[in-house]
Amino acid sequence: MDVEAPSWTPLPADACTLPTAEQPLREREFDDLFAAALRSVTRVSPTTVRMSLTPEPQIAARAADLAVRETGCCSFFTFTLEVTGDELNLDITVPPGRQAVLAALAARAEAVA
Repeated sequence: MDVEAPSWTPLPADACTLPTAEQPLREREFDDLFAAALRSVTRVSPTTVRMSLTPEPQIAARAADLAVRETGCCSFFTFTLEVTGDELNLDITVPPGRQAVLAALAARAEAVA
């Protein structure tokens, strides 16, 4: 998959403890999730984005796995996965100082989907 979209890792460079060599691999995992399951991106606030995903158990499991691993290296992220009826939403929140990372992630998701 060759995507013309901005990278969101690492913005800024001190924000992520994932080794530099592994960052493109993690970004690719998110790209694959977005390409397979992203329905929409809603900017709830400057510090929160809601990503609507295809409501399937394997998609929820994939999103949860990525969220857990991502908070392990970028602890400023807060991920909330919510399942209601036929909806699967992944809310991503960052502190005000990390808004650029969130904006870049949202832009990347939209470009890949």
